[in-house]
Amino acid sequence: MSFLRIPNPVFFLPILGCLTYPAFGEQACEASSFQDLKLYGGQILNITTKTHVNLSFEAPAEQNHYAVTVNGLNACEATITYTHPGYNDTINTVIWLPSTENWTGRLLGAGGGGWATGPETNTTLPWAASEGFVAIATDGGHIGNDISWSLVSPGNINWVLLEDLSSVALDDLATLGKAVAHSYYGRVPSYSYWNGCSQGGRQGYMMAQRYPNQYDGILATAPAIYWNELMMQLIWPQVVMNENGFPSPQEFEAINVAATEACDGLDGLKDGIISLPQECTFDPMTVVGRQYICPSTNQSMTITTMVATVAKMIWQGATTTEGHFLWYAGNIGATFAGLASTTCKSNNTCVGVPFVVPQTWITDFVLRDREYDTGGLNIPYFEELFYQAVDRYDSIIGTANSNLDGFRKAGGKLLSWHGLADQAIAPDATAHYAQQVNERDANASDYYRYFEAPGVDHCGGGLGWYPGDGLKALIDWVEKGVAPDTLQAETTMGRKAELCLWPKHMVYVAGSPNEAASFVCQ
Repeated sequence: MSFLRIPNPVFFLPILGCLTYPAFGEQACEASSFQDLKLYGGQILNITTKTHVNLSFEAPAEQNHYAVTVNGLNACEATITYTHPGYNDTINTVIWLPSTENWTGRLLGAGGGGWATGPETNTTLPWAASEGFVAIATDGGHIGNDISWSLVSPGNINWVLLEDLSSVALDDLATLGKAVAHSYYGRVPSYSYWNGCSQGGRQGYMMAQRYPNQYDGILATAPAIYWNELMMQLIWPQVVMNENGFPSPQEFEAINVAATEACDGLDGLKDGIISLPQECTFDPMTVVGRQYICPSTNQSMTITTMVATVAKMIWQGATTTEGHFLWYAGNIGATFAGLASTTCKSNNTCVGVPFVVPQTWITDFVLRDREYDTGGLNIPYFEELFYQAVDRYDSIIGTANSNLDGFRKAGGKLLSWHGLADQAIAPDATAHYAQQVNERDANASDYYRYFEAPGVDHCGGGLGWYPGDGLKALIDWVEKGVAPDTLQAETTMGRKAELCLWPKHMVYVAGSPNEAASFVCQ
């Protein structure tokens, strides 16, 4: 689901409880049922099938849904292996087809995370099938977060697999999924949807911009829209520490405690959540020398000039050598743990631990040199690489085109939400895109809507309100014409709220902080 999780690629993990029995559906769950499958520009290499009967499992709260127990799923799983002749790639498309009586006529494409083109857990597709979708995903020609494919030889990019990951395999996926559904049920899906977060969110925007006729509705959350700018921003905290020193994880926790104390109440309620980070003007330099309790150790930590300086530079986002804006940072209050990660020795000396996704983007793609040590990256060189990344790769993997006319004309609906405590992808970047779309088209809310989720981390987690029914809201918008003005959401502790349609924000007015009626959008 996210950049910051270790993936378990769905393509290569067994589901406990899988049994092989006679198939359900108008066609048998056999490779011969799909023998007439064709893909323009592609060559089918192999088709395998597996029948699942009475499958039961726990699906965690991920991929834009709440945790759920699935019982009694009957489905046909088909794996289509194909290549683009002359390109020497091998791509696997996995399709779960629910039994005929349980198919709703809908198709759901599932997005990836990090370097994974497809889902990171092996419950994503069977969960979708249990909800009545034909569930589809692609591995994009490589396994999970494996990045060994990036260079075909020293200094030479594997452009084919990069384009497969970026867009080509995504288009193929939708085409193959619809064709397989037609072969199995005797008709194509009535409605096709996309569901993804992070990389999967970027993929959703790619489909809306480049292949606007493939999906009727797209749920694309915490989206990596500006991929190249994002990859450089993700390494920025390590660059800052390279030049200013490496605080301990406990020091970072303490400075976040100070920030939360300063800005928690801006929405009218002190609940440990910075709901209005845009209004937070906390300056960490003002608390140098003060002591705060570190939550993980319950011990007092003194704020040093070093940690205050590092935090301030991280919060302001990537800049040029002269201090001019380059890209958006995560909000004040979001954890430092993923991007500003450090490890410390017993003598209290600490070193940085760069996040692997942007690190490999820089070494493998921007520099084309896997031996480069990002521990030596300073701000002047960072600035140079920032511009190189955008210039070289934006047309391939970027999805910042604010022109959604093709998607609008196709009747599509694009729904996004973003956690305001996202440590990986800055919510301000998504808001920036939303602003560009709305400035271009005053009626953009007819087909594009964006919501912000206070206190929610990357794709989920955190103290805030998670909109686990976003897919249902999208379906109502597409099939019933009911455009969402709010998104129902709740915390892990059961607090309820309705997320506000951007640019409005959720503000507490009165009453129980656990009830949605206690908040308004303004």
